[in-house]
Amino acid sequence: MAKQERAVRTRQAVLVAAAEVIGERGYEAATIAEIIQRAQVTKGALYFHFPSKDALARAVIAEQTELLVPPPSESRMQDAIDFSHRVAEGLRTDPVLQAGTRIAVETTFDAEPLVPYQDWISIATGMFTEARDRGELLPAVNPAKAAEFFVAAYMGVQLFSLAASNRDDLHERIGQLWRHILPGLASPGAMSHLDPNGRRARQAA
Repeated sequence: MAKQERAVRTRQAVLVAAAEVIGERGYEAATIAEIIQRAQVTKGALYFHFPSKDALARAVIAEQTELLVPPPSESRMQDAIDFSHRVAEGLRTDPVLQAGTRIAVETTFDAEPLVPYQDWISIATGMFTEARDRGELLPAVNPAKAAEFFVAAYMGVQLFSLAASNRDDLHERIGQLWRHILPGLASPGAMSHLDPNGRRARQAA
């Protein structure tokens, strides 16, 4: 058990170190040597968990969404809005999420090309599909296409916010994004109870 716990800690240390280095330098400029030094592990320990730099980058991307998906509530459209604000908070504070986003935007892999934000698209598609089944989406809306459009728009908004304010205004910009697209997604009945700023804002208030 102690050996297993040590392996989990080592893997997490490598992931965080890789995220920090990639976040600072970008994927191409980041080196395995620097990641090993930052994580304070041996080369063998790193390669035990991640056989290549490619595998390490993909693990950083996979890690970024696991803890952000909200549990289902009475409104799956509101869950989608809340999810987008959770991601926004992570982009401001979490080096793993910051690095995963940078990898998705900047990097092209030779084998198994990486679709930017594919996990986010899948999550949004699932929530939009459930929202449609509950009558929260307009009948003409295709959940998968709507999810891809939203994630693409979100990508642009977060990059603009990064350039404009180092993401300090990201929550506000995400709220504005929802205000502009919700009339084209949500049914009139759903619009009355949706908060583009997310339940996070109400809880904070």
